Amino acid sequence: MEYLRPLWLTLELAAITTAVLLLLGTPLAWWLANTRSALKAPAEAITALPLVLPPTVLGFYLLVMLGPGGWPGSWWLSMTGETLSFSFPGLVIASCIYSLPFVVQPLQASFESLDGTQVELAHILGASSFDTFRNIVLPLSSRGFLTATVLGFAHTVGEFGVVLMVGGNIPGETQVISIAIYDHVETMEYAVAHRLSLILLLFSFIVLMLVYGRRRQISK
Repeated sequence: MEYLRPLWLTLELAAITTAVLLLLGTPLAWWLANTRSALKAPAEAITALPLVLPPTVLGFYLLVMLGPGGWPGSWWLSMTGETLSFSFPGLVIASCIYSLPFVVQPLQASFESLDGTQVELAHILGASSFDTFRNIVLPLSSRGFLTATVLGFAHTVGEFGVVLMVGGNIPGETQVISIAIYDHVETMEYAVAHRLSLILLLFSFIVLMLVYGRRRQISK
């Protein structure tokens, strides 16, 4: 079914974005939770910028940065012969920046709530930093990781302004479900818009049900 293509593209974008943010956001959140550097406040402010900036403002600067005139865009163009703007890789970069606080902040809060005694004891007993993080920090922070994963994924699924500015509305390449719904409404194809909206509504509800059920299991 052709009208479902934006849904698969959206799920692919959300999955890749969430995986990248967990990989990059975890060390950032750990540093923010434990550092006493004077750079902490500026780093937290930069991380939280997508929460307060209008999506059109963020999308505009990302479009400039990822276009041929920006240094990431010009580098990508010289390496691949293609532009980052109005492309799926560009959407991934934009989504990672836009959804960054929704992953980093829950992880930071989870790390800050940890009892440092167990971590210090592991170091005293000779455990490496990696082993301590894997065997102690990760299990104790499972609720934070669950929250970060769901918020990052859900926020990416619901993006509109940023993805429209950076990716445009190219069917099969950058047309995610939020843009497709808007496009169908614009052309007065309400039946298709309703089906896509209903699918997204049910998907979001099921995901939240699973998350809250899992969080309740973890808290017991």
